[in-house]
This record gives sequence, structure tokens and C-alpha cells, in this order.
Amino acid sequence: MKILVVDDDLDLLKVIAFALRQAGYLVVEAQDGLSALNTFERERPDLVILDVNMPRLNGFEVLKRVRAGGSPTPVMMLTVRSAEEDQVRGLDLGADDYLAKPFSPRTLLARVRALLRRAGVDRPAPLSSGDLVLDLSNQSVRVRGGAPARLTNLEARLLQILLANGGHTLPLDRLTSHVWGDRGLGDRQILKQLVHRLRRKIEEDPAAPRYLVTVSGVGYALYPSPERA
Repeated sequence: MKILVVDDDLDLLKVIAFALRQAGYLVVEAQDGLSALNTFERERPDLVILDVNMPRLNGFEVLKRVRAGGSPTPVMMLTVRSAEEDQVRGLDLGADDYLAKPFSPRTLLARVRALLRRAGVDRPAPLSSGDLVLDLSNQSVRVRGGAPARLTNLEARLLQILLANGGHTLPLDRLTSHVWGDRGLGDRQILKQLVHRLRRKIEEDPAAPRYLVTVSGVGYALYPSPERA
């Protein structure tokens, strides 16, 4: 499941994104209203966590435009404001929930799960593309309909972001951020080892990978079908 998090407070944005990734969600980020709209159109997330006070369109205006486009995607508003009129305004514009800052990551996750349950998308559907099917509910991957191979938490996170961006090269920093968050535990050498372990589970010949390839000097790319050009 993909969640768009929008906040101009970079520190808070990273905390929220890390908590969500730890819980198994795919996270995309934006730091202002216009970027939020562009990212929403491009990524089509399952849920939006949207700050109210932002530059280049505030959260209310972003929400208004999202709903004007006919999208039913659940939206949770974040704000330092606790005034009833602000909450009423957000709900009238189509917000599904309203969470006042400060809040704990546990509270945020509980509210996220409740929103997704109400939207009927609380269980992540298998993510599939080409020959590969990733089932996050039991942390396994199937290749060409074969037997499922169990994945560790880190392997599942790595495959998740690669599969969601199939055919596109992802830089090392983006991969380590998704897999480890901002804890500083991930570096290029550890990522290389993780890629090696994942290749052993999806490749016929890990020494000559056809799916998960290295893009020299940039990062890695996943090609879900071996008949790629």
C-alpha cells in the first residue's frame, strides 16, 4: 500500500515516513502543496497524510483540488491548530480524519490503519509486475508462478520499492532511505549485500542477474520481465 505524506517540516516528514515504512507501507513524500498535487497525480496513493500549513497551496486547497477531481482517496489532515472551525472546514472539504500535532507515531499508525479499514484497503494486495509477485502480508515472492520464497523484512522492503518502480533506476540514497529510514543503519556496502541476498531468491543465476540489475555509478533497477530490451 502506498501513502503520500505532505509536510513542509522536513524533520517531521522524515519521522512520519520512517514510522510508516517500518509498518510496511510504501511512502512517497512532498514538502509543499503544488508538489503534493503533482505527486498525487503521478503516484496514485492509497492514502494521503496532509499538513494544513504549507507554502505553495495550503492543505485545505490541496484537499479541495483532490476532491474536485473526483478522487475518493482517504485523506488525513495534520495541523497544529485545534480550533473546531478548522476541523469542520477540513471535514467539509472531504477530509476523512484530522490529527492535531504533536502526536505519537503509534497514534498515527492506529489512525492510518483505521482509515484504510474504512476504505476497504486495510490488507495490502500482492504487488505484481511481469514475472514477479510480492505478497507483503506473508513476506514472500513468487517468480513465474513458482513456489513462494520467504523474504526478510529488509528484503521485502527493498523488493517493494524496486517493484513499484519497475524499469526505473533508483539511486542508492532513495533505496537506503526506504529500507532503513533515517536511522543511519544502511550504507552502500550493506545495501549491496542485501541485493545479493535478494538475487538468490529471484534469479535463476544470481551471478548473471536478469531481473535485479546494477546501474553502474547510480543504483539498481528491477526489470520484472526477462524479455526486456
